[in-house]
Amino acid sequence: MVTQSWIYDAIIYIYALSLLFYFSDFVGANQRAKRMGTGLLLFVWVLQTVYFFFEFKTLHVFTDFETLFFFSWVLVTVSLVISRFFRIELLVFFVNLVGFSILALNFFSDNNVSTALEGWEIADELLFIHISLAIGSYAAFTISAILSGMYLFLHSQLKDKKWSRTIWRIPSLDKIGKYTYISVASGMPLLMLAFSLGTVWIVLKGEYQLLFDPKVLNSLFILLLYAYHLILKLSLKASDYRLAQWNLFAFALVMVNFFILNRFSNFHGWFWM
Repeated sequence: MVTQSWIYDAIIYIYALSLLFYFSDFVGANQRAKRMGTGLLLFVWVLQTVYFFFEFKTLHVFTDFETLFFFSWVLVTVSLVISRFFRIELLVFFVNLVGFSILALNFFSDNNVSTALEGWEIADELLFIHISLAIGSYAAFTISAILSGMYLFLHSQLKDKKWSRTIWRIPSLDKIGKYTYISVASGMPLLMLAFSLGTVWIVLKGEYQLLFDPKVLNSLFILLLYAYHLILKLSLKASDYRLAQWNLFAFALVMVNFFILNRFSNFHGWFWM
């Protein structure tokens, strides 16, 4: 059973890493990231295919597990075809985000699998991955907020022609804007994956009322805020000054989620709350 659990973990982690590379290519037109994402996604397809033929050896009516597994495999296959022949990276990303969520729901609902860690249930492992991804996204958003604060400070100093030793130790406005964008673009897919796994956890527990939990709803709102940040940057060509202001506003909601809504949430709270 542990071996089976490790196979599940390998597919989930590699799948998640592939999505991060695909998102990086979408927001930055990074061909190297696209090649990495495609290679990892192809590896996921190979693992799924091998697992499928070794585990499902007889022809019979598919169980729910097998049906969802096959559906996820089809989505990966179709997305690879889209990536190869149509080159619509955003479509590939969202198709695989759905496929990733279905695969996670399928794997972590399998009661026949035990975790490698003693005393853990399979749902506990899912929640651990969810929290790890969420913390990673919060770290990226924190860095982006600090950079946005630096941008606004440097912008005001230069505008008022206030020269000091401090401003010489701060990167240029262009570099700060670039680093801020990279941080937001890194945090976004992490939060999307965390949100999808959190939703899977709610479904597995059967506690559907948690979908309307204030922390869950605010997390969705945060996703929309940062998605609009990328739209401002990529499509509307907003100035870095406006992006910095918007970024600090979005980060304020992250802090509300982290420090305030934890006290009222029934989803899960941090251990010191």
